[in-house]
Amino acid sequence: MVSYAQGIDALNQSLSELNNIDVSFEFFPPKTPSMENTLWKSVERLAPLKPAYMSVTYGANSGERERTHDVVKRIQHEIGVPAVPHLTCVDATKEELTQIAKDYWQNGIKRIVALRGDLPEQGQKPDMYASDLVALLKGVADFDISVAAYPEKHPEARSDQFDLLNLKRKNEAGASEAITQFFFDTSVFLRFRDRAAAAGIDLDIVPGILPVTNYQTLQRFATMTNVHVPAWLHKQFDGLDEADQTTRNLLGANIAMDMVKVLAKEGVKHFHFYTLNRSELSYAICHMLGLRAD
Repeated sequence: MVSYAQGIDALNQSLSELNNIDVSFEFFPPKTPSMENTLWKSVERLAPLKPAYMSVTYGANSGERERTHDVVKRIQHEIGVPAVPHLTCVDATKEELTQIAKDYWQNGIKRIVALRGDLPEQGQKPDMYASDLVALLKGVADFDISVAAYPEKHPEARSDQFDLLNLKRKNEAGASEAITQFFFDTSVFLRFRDRAAAAGIDLDIVPGILPVTNYQTLQRFATMTNVHVPAWLHKQFDGLDEADQTTRNLLGANIAMDMVKVLAKEGVKHFHFYTLNRSELSYAICHMLGLRAD
């Protein structure tokens, strides 16, 4: 029988043998000069790790759209890392989406994260879904297209099977990669990956990793996205609301590193980090994975 200590040793040994690991980082467009300064410091810190790409989230209103476009083009042309914009089909016409896609393609941006987006009003039926957006983008140019996947089911999906069929529609429309919602139980991701394969879904399924530094923020995100926060995680952060940021960072990095170790041992070769525009934890985890700046 393998002891717990032997299991930890085996995980650490497997990390030392890793190669060909890809990472990607997600950012959001800044709204203030201070947030902009934080964003670009983080981008410049993580860029030397040679990520597969850096993605930038997208808001439905026109002001956020322009900020997203600006950040994406600067990452692509000034930082020299492949930039991947998020694009939603809520609150935009097909003509507008086509024009945005053409502009990206002409600027050398070849991958897009295609999403439906949040509905402006509860219960409103959208004109387009993510699978429709994937098909539209493929009609504009031969983009590599990433889509969203939900190991614990999309909050609006009627069932796990319904959600999986929706992912399959996005795959059949032309998507090549699925980035998952964040999670904290690695077995949830691994079961989802198996179920997707059994359903004939031919996508690279990339785990979305959220290094936690603020437990209250995490709980808010989890409520919005139908993510289960296990009791052990609550216990880990209990009593740290007033603790210094270094303490919270150490705990958050340790939790994320344990998840990454298990997933890497299970054959995962690409990790997508939700950075919240901070670089410290993602950088540390990437270092553990063997990635080094030039």
